[in-house]
Order: sequence, then C-alpha cells, then structure tokens
Amino acid sequence: MAGAMDDKANWRVIGHDWAVDFLRGGLLKGRSRHAYLISGSASLGKMTLARSFAMALNCQSEDPNARPCWQCRACKSIANGADPDLLLAAGEAGAPLKIDAIRQVTRMLALKPYAARFRVAILPDFDQIAPLAQDALLKTLEEPAPHAILILLAGHIERVLPTIRSRAQHIPLRPVPAHLIAAQLAARGCPAERSDFIARLSSGRIGWAFSALEDDSVLAFRAEMIDLLCIIVAGRRLQRLKVADELGKRIGRDKAMLRRILEYWTTFWRDVLLQSCGDRGTPCNSDRSADIHALAAQLGTPAAHAAITATRATMSALATNANLRLLLDALFLDYPGLAGT
Repeated sequence: MAGAMDDKANWRVIGHDWAVDFLRGGLLKGRSRHAYLISGSASLGKMTLARSFAMALNCQSEDPNARPCWQCRACKSIANGADPDLLLAAGEAGAPLKIDAIRQVTRMLALKPYAARFRVAILPDFDQIAPLAQDALLKTLEEPAPHAILILLAGHIERVLPTIRSRAQHIPLRPVPAHLIAAQLAARGCPAERSDFIARLSSGRIGWAFSALEDDSVLAFRAEMIDLLCIIVAGRRLQRLKVADELGKRIGRDKAMLRRILEYWTTFWRDVLLQSCGDRGTPCNSDRSADIHALAAQLGTPAAHAAITATRATMSALATNANLRLLLDALFLDYPGLAGT
C-alpha cells in the first residue's frame, strides 16, 4: 500500500492539500455529500480538483487509499474526457449555461450510472449562470438520487443563490503560494529567474502559471495589454475612447478575454499603489519597474487606489448583461490622468 503522502499525490492537485484531505477523508469514511461547491478565482485549480474527485469517486482500485489510481477503466476514461458517467456541462461558445441545459443535466443525473458507482456532473462557471437557471437545480439538490454527485465550480460564491449554497458542501480554494508555484515550474525545467517571475505574475493561479510556461503567447498577450494600459493612461479623452473602440472590437462578446485583461491591469495598478506608498519590494510586474515608478510618482496613492477600484468594479460588472464596449468607455474615462484634458 502506498504511503499517505503518495496517496494524496495521486490526485495531482497542487497547492490545495487541505481540500484533497477533506474530500479523501469523506470518501474513506463513506460520507461523501451529494453536492459540492468549489470556489476560487480562474485558473486556480478548481477543474483539476473536480476531475480528480470524480476519478476517486469511481476509481476501480481495490485499495480505497490508492484512489484515484489513473490506471483503471474509470480513471482513464475520465482523464480522456470520454466517461459516460461524467457530465461536464458547458455553454455554447463559452457562454454561461442556459436553463434548458441545466434541466438536461438534472435529467441525466436522475438516470442510473452506465458502469460506475456514481454519475457525476461538473458545472463550471456556475456563478455566471442566471439565477433562474441556477434555481432549476434546486429540486435535484433537495431530492438527490443516491447515485448522483453534483460539483459546481464558481469564481464568486456570492453570485450563487443562497438556496444552492446552503445545500452544497463548500470547498473554498485559496491562491497557491508563489514559492510553491516557482518550485513546480522549476521542476518542469524552467530557469529559476523565469520561474520566480511567472510565479509572481500568476497571483497564486497555478493553472495560469503552467499555461504561461507552455505557451509563449500567454506572456506576450499580457505584455501587450500592459503596454495598452500605459497608452490609455497617457492619452486624452478622445484617444482613450478610440482605444476603447479598438479593444472592444477585438474582444467582441468574449467576457473571459476581458476578465483576463482586467486581471493583468489590477496587478499592475497594485504595483503602482505599493510603489506610491513607499514599498521597496520586488513588484509583481518586475519587468515593468520603470513604468510603475513613473506612474507612482506622477499619480500618487489616491489615484492608484481609485484605478484599482474602477478596474475591480468593471470585473464585477461582467457578471451582468452590461455592454462590454460601454464598460471599457466608462473604465478608461475613470482612469487617472484626465484632469485638464
């Protein structure tokens, strides 16, 4: 039998040991809940944890401590995304699930599994789903089938209906420490200096860090967006609106892209704020130190704080049906530097 540390490693979840311990403990004691709500920011590892949990639930290994084994039919089919007893619901073209899709999930969950112990449904971005569609899950949560496990993934738990939250076991994931992310990147052959840089930029999002390591376009896009932010702050009113128009056309209706951009801008403004407060630590965006120092000296602490507040407010507005182009217009006009222009 593998040791406890090796058994935990079978889940292949990085930085969320407590969550793995909690879920494993429930499985070993036969006390799994019928519904779970895993929350945390994008690319934090929610889907990885959910898939590993689904594997552990249906793993065919005779040793409960060794589940998931990654070798049996159930584990392999889940890893390949081809398991008939795993329902991974997703909206069309990245859009949130509609009420008809939620009802289809409830109908499928009510059916007995084809070949596994449980029929498992994973619903990503559940906090982006309209309240009426969320409410369609209520009957399933109140009267769950004995073989059904529902796993909801959410970036912001406050956007999940209280009636849903109260009927699901909440698993809140926290940012992964930068030193742990850097160590994981180094173990994959990334040079130490680059590992530290990516780890700082990741803001604790292990999934984003791996993407940045494997795909150069991730860091290239981030650099392009920081350049654009500097252009916006230096521009006058009409220039800012022109940039908003161009960026709006590029984004279209892709809220996920805009959210990524706003996350990059939030970390940049945080560096400016810390610099303006006299912090002398290494900034998250260490490759843009000159820009950070210049803006901190030019704008000062209140303006940097206001910029962060405006950016976060725009991120919150993405949960509504707001027009993305209008959100950009408002944000760019709220950014500091327009006085007298």
